[in-house]
Amino acid sequence: MKKLINGIDMVLGESLGGLSVAHADILHVDEAFRFVRRREIVPGKVALVSGGGSGHEPLHAGFVGRGMLDAACPGQVFTSPTPDQIAAAVEAVGGAAGTLLIVKNYEGDLMNFEMAAEIVAGPVTTIIVDDDVAVESSAHSTGRRGVAGTLVVERIVGAAAEEGRGLAALATLGRSINGRTRSMGVALSSCTVPAAGRPTFTLAADEMEMGVGIHGEPGRRRVPLASADAIAAELMGAILGDLAPPAGTPCLLVVNGFGGTPLMELYVMANSAARLLTGRGLPVARCLVGSFVTSLEMAGASLTVTALDDEAMALWDAPVRTAALRWGC
Repeated sequence: MKKLINGIDMVLGESLGGLSVAHADILHVDEAFRFVRRREIVPGKVALVSGGGSGHEPLHAGFVGRGMLDAACPGQVFTSPTPDQIAAAVEAVGGAAGTLLIVKNYEGDLMNFEMAAEIVAGPVTTIIVDDDVAVESSAHSTGRRGVAGTLVVERIVGAAAEEGRGLAALATLGRSINGRTRSMGVALSSCTVPAAGRPTFTLAADEMEMGVGIHGEPGRRRVPLASADAIAAELMGAILGDLAPPAGTPCLLVVNGFGGTPLMELYVMANSAARLLTGRGLPVARCLVGSFVTSLEMAGASLTVTALDDEAMALWDAPVRTAALRWGC
């Protein structure tokens, strides 16, 4: 195992220390490394709090800031944050307007965020992200997994929260965006969790895992390596077959790298995916390409499609200033 670390038990804390050095103008890291919060607390605003296991950076801590999250709770690698972490984050950023918890559909995350919601003061509402069409359930989840669609929900709901919308309205919006978002990914290689010291799974040189999860969970099947066009066609076929947007619906396309894929290859996938969408009569109104919801150093990518309306498009375009996403300010 070759990794740029000082010790397995030091990875998370030292990574968060580096994050705080690089982005001290945007965010603050709790001294006990329990959470990352927005540098400036906005009085009277509904607070957005999310989190999950580390190893998916920049999700979630990289999305803390104006127009997105108010706080994020990082667990150990691929391990849910504890209820105490989550409660501390809510207490740090939440107020009378309430707190919205954005939770990926994994059993550990669901359980710990639910426990935290029961012990904090003030109004708290939870929305669950379950955008992965690859499998209906896995070893980590009951129902569909929450993957790169989490970024879309956090961005659009974060922009609406910045406008001053109330807790109930934000929860309704978040559930609507989740319902209009579908994702699916493919892995060309495994990742290595530092504590394990060996790859999570093995792939032959001419194999890929179609429908892989962001923790290395198995997908739909193991298949021979194919071209970018063929991969995009299978991913997009599953996404659009499930989402079924009417022709003419403007779409957001997110091409997300899993951590070990060069940007050049992600743009190749974006080209393939965009041609498939326009061929179905679905205009690509917005497109985001990069590594945003990763799986350590896994090679591969996911496609996410969100059916947009005028409101969602305007919220996506609104100013955002985080470590990982920044435009309009």
